Amino acid sequence: MDAYLFVHFKEKPTPDGEQVYFALSRDGFNWESVNGGHYVLESTLGEQGVRDHTIIRTDEGKFVILATDLSLANSFHGKYKGDWANIGTGGSKSLCIWESDDLVNWSEQCLVELGDDNFGCLWAPDIVRDPKEGDYVVHWSSSHKSNGYGEKGIYYSRTRDFKQFSAPQLLVQKADSGIIDSAIYEEDGFFYRFLKSEANPETLILEKGSSVAGDDYVRIDAFDEEMAKLEQGLYEAPTAFKLPNGKWCLMIDYYGVPGEGQGYVPFIADSLADGRFVRSDESFSFPYGFKHGTVLGITSAEYERVKRHYSPEVASF
Repeated sequence: MDAYLFVHFKEKPTPDGEQVYFALSRDGFNWESVNGGHYVLESTLGEQGVRDHTIIRTDEGKFVILATDLSLANSFHGKYKGDWANIGTGGSKSLCIWESDDLVNWSEQCLVELGDDNFGCLWAPDIVRDPKEGDYVVHWSSSHKSNGYGEKGIYYSRTRDFKQFSAPQLLVQKADSGIIDSAIYEEDGFFYRFLKSEANPETLILEKGSSVAGDDYVRIDAFDEEMAKLEQGLYEAPTAFKLPNGKWCLMIDYYGVPGEGQGYVPFIADSLADGRFVRSDESFSFPYGFKHGTVLGITSAEYERVKRHYSPEVASF
């Protein structure tokens, strides 16, 4: 992989912001908008808006996008009466999914109902391949009837084809706070799990374990030390990827200010195991503030295909 695709949404007060946007980079440092800054996929099902996007390349070479079925522009002041708590308990029990063989021709949107009446809203899905089982673990955050729809935990379901899914199970809960926005990566046979802790501390944490769904995860102190330098309660939605030089870049969504100041900020570490992610804004350039998404490594041919397909001369918006 020698280029990168960022799949994300935009924080706007209008419904067009909560759709699927692409950005591209050759080096992981300098990013460019795609499709003239317009969305590339539109949600027409469920709440007709999507947030918290993730994308994966399967072993068969297929690309899958999953996203939260939620539109604040359409529903926040009506259906949810202007209260985030109402979303947490009464939001969608489904995730939105698109599939593609080439990143430019996409399937019709589908709703995948992974929750039931015991779940609150299914937030911020992410996907990791489990090499031991040969399948994919879809994980998300949700409140649940088991604790009175209180502090959120991370739940997961397994799939081999993104059509049939196992019954949801609890992946992890935190004893002293809710947790959201899980992202899991493998490095040298270990798994590294980023989580947004909603308190104690009110920032990102990083844990290391020996398997995707195991119970032996432990906190990485070096990561805690770096996150403690940030203003608490203003960062979420981690996504990480390996840079061409072998180091890891962690993007964290800074949501603490309104308007143009929002968006991802980059942190660099020598490895996931090292965990000392140092803020590195000066090395990166962004055309606008990407919101809650995922970075995928792509080939030069895929980079050119996406850029060419969504060029102003070809695309229609």
